[in-house]
Amino acid sequence: MWVRDRLDGLWCDEDFADWYPRDGRPGLSPAQVATVCVLQFLLDLSDRQAAEAVRCRIDFTYALALELDDPGFHHSVLADFRERLTQGDRADRLLDLALARLKDAGLVRERSTQRTDSTHVLAAVRDLTRLELITEAVRAALEELAGNDAFRLLEHLRQHGAGRLFGPRVRALRQVMVQNYYRDAAGRLRWRTDDDGGLPPSSVAIVSPYDTTARYARRGQTTRWKGFVAHLTETCSSDGPNVITDVATTPATTNDAQALPGVHTRLKRRGLLPAEHLVDGGYTSLVHLEQAAREHQVTVTGPLPGNPTRQHRKNEGFGRDDFHIDFDRRQATGPQGQVSKGWHGPYPTSSPTAAPLIVARFTKGQCQPCPVRAQCTTSRDGARNVGFPPRELRDLRVRVRTEQQTPDWQARYAVRSGVEGTVSEVAHGHGMRRCRYRGQQKAHLQHVLTAIAVNIERLSGLPPAGEAPPPRLPTAFQDFLDQHRIPRLKSWRAVNG
Repeated sequence: MWVRDRLDGLWCDEDFADWYPRDGRPGLSPAQVATVCVLQFLLDLSDRQAAEAVRCRIDFTYALALELDDPGFHHSVLADFRERLTQGDRADRLLDLALARLKDAGLVRERSTQRTDSTHVLAAVRDLTRLELITEAVRAALEELAGNDAFRLLEHLRQHGAGRLFGPRVRALRQVMVQNYYRDAAGRLRWRTDDDGGLPPSSVAIVSPYDTTARYARRGQTTRWKGFVAHLTETCSSDGPNVITDVATTPATTNDAQALPGVHTRLKRRGLLPAEHLVDGGYTSLVHLEQAAREHQVTVTGPLPGNPTRQHRKNEGFGRDDFHIDFDRRQATGPQGQVSKGWHGPYPTSSPTAAPLIVARFTKGQCQPCPVRAQCTTSRDGARNVGFPPRELRDLRVRVRTEQQTPDWQARYAVRSGVEGTVSEVAHGHGMRRCRYRGQQKAHLQHVLTAIAVNIERLSGLPPAGEAPPPRLPTAFQDFLDQHRIPRLKSWRAVNG
């Protein structure tokens, strides 16, 4: 009802004109069906329950601007509309339209502060062992072939089965077999292991014949899942409501930093680029920090990854920061005053998030007589190579790491932790942790509809303009502290202060 009163709806039928053919019989209002899809995720309704709510609930009737005697529609319409939404980038365009309405209403604006975090999403598949995966892939392929009509089945048999390879289940079976079996020199079928046939990397390994886009991944020591990763971006300014401005769904094996350029591209298209973007260490690569500042004038704020060199990990010996780099003369000077003899690069790296490297080389004749060689290198030939990024990226790294030690930076960055509450809200309060549908495109559509639903829920709960928000009710723990006259701390971090 708030959407109808404040925004006069999230969409109009003209917004969807290019999604439908110009001829044919009239259909249902796409703006109304899209609104029902959002309300469905707002209230956690199935397709049948959502269609029934359109027929029976007065608040649905009001939100959709329907007549009281409107008969509604069949629940299958929702599945058909979602299928239409998964084509191309229509799911993102739906979020574009919703955010444009909020922007016109003054509820979200450009160049504010925003923050991003990610969470794992479980695919709508069972957890299978490798042997169970083979069996289930065979079953799925056979069911796909048996499901064809008689004419196509006869046609497949006439062509000696060649056409069977074009079905998605049969293609999945072929990939699963290749990833788990190989033929030895004698032509016998062998089970792949890490030692002999070699297993495929997680980024391409199929975990279910029913969802070939799901991937296995793990974070830390405890979090292991098969599915995807959802990246949520929201505003976090102190003078306005928190609005989710972007949702990205990536394979589970994708590095978080790879999602950042896409987030900024979509925010630019929506006219909602932030001035400062708060992220955790998973998103902060030097390449993307520099790209965000250069292309979008966005300051990405987050801890940079640590120094991966052996000397830095063990806190012993001379690391790359102990070498003086002279970019003008294209040489590096070691801790003992030796000057490098070679300067090569920059070389591109295999990781899309890693900066290109320049390599300064010291010769064996320089390193072997050095009295502190053991603290500098353990290479067999006794020579040291020092890798570092180009000048602009190295200066950026020094500047960012210096700034991270200041109280002002730490106070600004503390706001980022609030996005974890949003992750918990969508994952546990709106069921985004588990996919309702199969396939990355449909999972992304679920995430977009959930984000729009959360925005509606948050904004509709705001007090009218000019009124102060109601005080937040104390928690049971805060009541306990008050009853026992124990002072509340502003932050539990103050305990160690």
